[in-house]
Amino acid sequence: MDPVSIEHVAEFRRFNRYFTRRIGALDDHYLGQDRPLGEARLLFEIGEGVSLRELRTRLGLDAGYLSRMAKTLQAQGLVRISVHPEDSRLRRIELTRAGRAELGEQNRRADALAAGLLDGLTRAQRDRLTEAMSTAQRLLRLAGITVAPVDGAAPDARACLQAYAADIDARFPEGFDASDLVRPEEVSGEAGAFFVAYEEGRPVGCGALRRLEPGVGELRHVWVHPDARRLGLARRILSALESEAAARGLTVLRLDTHASLTEARTMYRACGYREIPPYSEHVYGDHWFEKRLSG
Repeated sequence: MDPVSIEHVAEFRRFNRYFTRRIGALDDHYLGQDRPLGEARLLFEIGEGVSLRELRTRLGLDAGYLSRMAKTLQAQGLVRISVHPEDSRLRRIELTRAGRAELGEQNRRADALAAGLLDGLTRAQRDRLTEAMSTAQRLLRLAGITVAPVDGAAPDARACLQAYAADIDARFPEGFDASDLVRPEEVSGEAGAFFVAYEEGRPVGCGALRRLEPGVGELRHVWVHPDARRLGLARRILSALESEAAARGLTVLRLDTHASLTEARTMYRACGYREIPPYSEHVYGDHWFEKRLSG
């Protein structure tokens, strides 16, 4: 990827400063209530009840900081903390009746704040702003996702492959036989590589590279979880696989894809892959592609 410019960094920080000031994030009495933004956000995220571990992962909070905020809300009678009914090692936090009442008032005030900010715009300007914010959220999600190599036998690798198999089994008219999935030894060590995409610690995509012959590699099982689609993540995974292939001295990459996966064929063509005659007798292969790597 291209290096991040000083101008991009400065504009990003400028927007953050402006937006946090406009929504009152710097005020110890967020939305005019008797608590800072951190505690107010925690009330919102608790919802119908959740484990403290999940909250910590979801919000990216230090365990000690989260514990202190939870104890503060508990002392105020807004939450209950108890042993999780399904796992005694976990602590569960849920809103009390008073907590639900405060959250309702918080949501009312937040809606009023947003409406007040948007009131000075025309309908067309609001539509533009809404679209821009949606785009910004998608791009920030993509920026926050990491794509990392893992061992082909790692639990996250096998979990992604199982999810991939279930996904395409529902899409292929003939179904999908999971025995067609790559074996760990095919995508580990000198034989190949396996990449997993992580969003906030959760696997949301994968892709495999295996060596076919000297200088030639094959891509398999490029997949993105439904929750993370339309972000551009498949291209990110594809780029990681291509970089790995080049680092291994491979000069050609091949792949095949099923006729049902029209969006995959569109992506591969857009990324420089050209359709070629069949190079294997893969039962699920209807279209075959190849790309020559530069450098």
